[in-house]
Amino acid sequence: MRYCRFIFEGHVHYGSVEDRAQEPWIVDLAAAPEEDLAFHLAHARKRALVDDPTGFDFEPMPLSAANLLAPVTPSKIVCVGRNYRDHAKELGNEVPAEPLLFFKPPSSLLNPGGVVRMPTASARIDFEGELALVIGKRATKLKPDADWRSVVRGYTLANDVTARDLQKKDGQWTRAKGFDSFCPVGPWVSDEVDPTAGFEIETRVNGELRQHGSTADFIFGIPELLAYITAAITLEPGDLVLTGTPAGVGPLNAGDRVEVSMPGLGVLTNTFQPEHS
Repeated sequence: MRYCRFIFEGHVHYGSVEDRAQEPWIVDLAAAPEEDLAFHLAHARKRALVDDPTGFDFEPMPLSAANLLAPVTPSKIVCVGRNYRDHAKELGNEVPAEPLLFFKPPSSLLNPGGVVRMPTASARIDFEGELALVIGKRATKLKPDADWRSVVRGYTLANDVTARDLQKKDGQWTRAKGFDSFCPVGPWVSDEVDPTAGFEIETRVNGELRQHGSTADFIFGIPELLAYITAAITLEPGDLVLTGTPAGVGPLNAGDRVEVSMPGLGVLTNTFQPEHS
């Protein structure tokens, strides 16, 4: 199963994604997940006005031709800091003894292809390519040996954009990680990959490789992360868990193009511009 979220004929839809002609295509409309309340409300209103339950005649299209939205509508975004030893060391930090958690607000979500706005309050904006888990079932108090896959709907890509100077200045990370547009996500969600098998992630800036890591190098694996998070925080369907970034992060300039990629999850591409441009 692979699905995206996009605008078609002025309405938000979900689409099934398949590979065709060596590129991903949206081959059909797909059911919306339960947590997208705005989608269900809008379509309930439309069904009350017309006999046709969909009202759309959809023809397959290349994903590159679609007006993509972030494929998730989370109630919260839980992030894991310093989950790669080399990344912790490159910023002069100790390797954590237990998972280091922080939040990004849902208002920081950004569409694939969208523009990250670089706030004037910061002099250094960094990229951080990451694998993200999409929760599919309510999860609380999971045990490390629990069937964690049963609560994960799938996986997607994220860029944990960070105002590095504000992160150091503030002493906590809410502002530095939480600016509007600081969480690009996409382009689709898939359950067809297995990150526990050693899943390679790469980040390129203007075509130049900057990050190359593997989920096999996690300090804390997915079962441990979910047990640790849900011991304190109940995860709801649609919630995102960002699993950490490998070494190679660095500052960006206006006009830069960042691409985060993983096999089976496509390429998440975004550009960066000053917030008032």
